[in-house]
Amino acid sequence: MIIYNVTVNIEDSIHDEWLKWIKNHIPQVLATGKFIDARLTKVLVEEEMGGTTYAVQYKAKSREALDSYYKNDADKLKQEGLLKFADKMLAFRTELEIIDEYSVTHH
Repeated sequence: MIIYNVTVNIEDSIHDEWLKWIKNHIPQVLATGKFIDARLTKVLVEEEMGGTTYAVQYKAKSREALDSYYKNDADKLKQEGLLKFADKMLAFRTELEIIDEYSVTHH
């Protein structure tokens, strides 16, 4: 299983607008059918560059599904964010392989 992780630093001037936008964008990415679920997280680190950093983690259905997303969906879905926020955000993407998952169940 692979997590497609997008880490984004957002300038304060567009923070609220971007947060509203990303909460609408994530369901659009999920609607491609390539991912099982997604999680929006705030990175709890003071950035020297300022702004606020978020990480969006999309759990891919498979390697093939993620490759299909890159090939068929990624550019189109990235475009809107780039057009709106290009010079006020800095994004980088990483792929994380899930080796094992654990959870605590309460009885």
